[in-house]
Amino acid sequence: MEANRPVLVTGAARRIGAAIARRLHARGCPVIVHYRSSADDAARLVASLEALRPGSALALAADLSDARQCERLVADAARWRGALGGLVNNASSFYRTPIGTIDERQWSELVDGNAKAALFTSQAALPWLRASRGAIVNLCDVHTERPLPQFSAYSAAKAAVVALTRALALELAPEVRVNAVAPGSLDWPEAEVFSDDERRAAEAAIPLARLGTGDDIARAVEFLLFGNDYVTGHVLDVDGGASLVSRWVSPR
Repeated sequence: MEANRPVLVTGAARRIGAAIARRLHARGCPVIVHYRSSADDAARLVASLEALRPGSALALAADLSDARQCERLVADAARWRGALGGLVNNASSFYRTPIGTIDERQWSELVDGNAKAALFTSQAALPWLRASRGAIVNLCDVHTERPLPQFSAYSAAKAAVVALTRALALELAPEVRVNAVAPGSLDWPEAEVFSDDERRAAEAAIPLARLGTGDDIARAVEFLLFGNDYVTGHVLDVDGGASLVSRWVSPR
């Protein structure tokens, strides 16, 4: 994949997505910053990127639980520069769903916000990515292998993203490569998803003795887009070695 090709990063206004957008922009890529509701954050990010290199960043809004909006987002992103070289499916929904309390709304939010968004955005981007011989990187989670208690719906949705990654890698080869990054425990989210005890246990279980950062994930995404064009269908764990131990927690 050529470094000057535009890359669409979904869920890019904040946290991991913003770190990915900054990293790819620093490499020379024009970046499309997708957001759903974080308009102010997206505007600030784009302004900071534009200050570094005018005409190099664009913010676009879409609700990716709607397949038609996935299609519109990709069309608008590709129209900006007349091309699309990469897609990073980072947008995600994440919260507890203890068994016995799960309703259809929660199931739909988590599946739509993770697997459905990745599928329909990838499908819409396919003609552009084939033309550029581009690449897709999906964000999943190390907990597809070791699901967290009380996060069954989220874990199932992210497992679907892993399956989608491998299926598309086969179906889209050799023109388009498809890989995934599986984050482990990262800088804690603002929402109170985990207790203090859970946070301490997660941090203590990381062999590399620190939480991950958005830039740790961004560097992995950069590698899968640009670092080796003979890698496809791979899921890269970026977790400080935490998946080697028996019990841990992954905030997103």
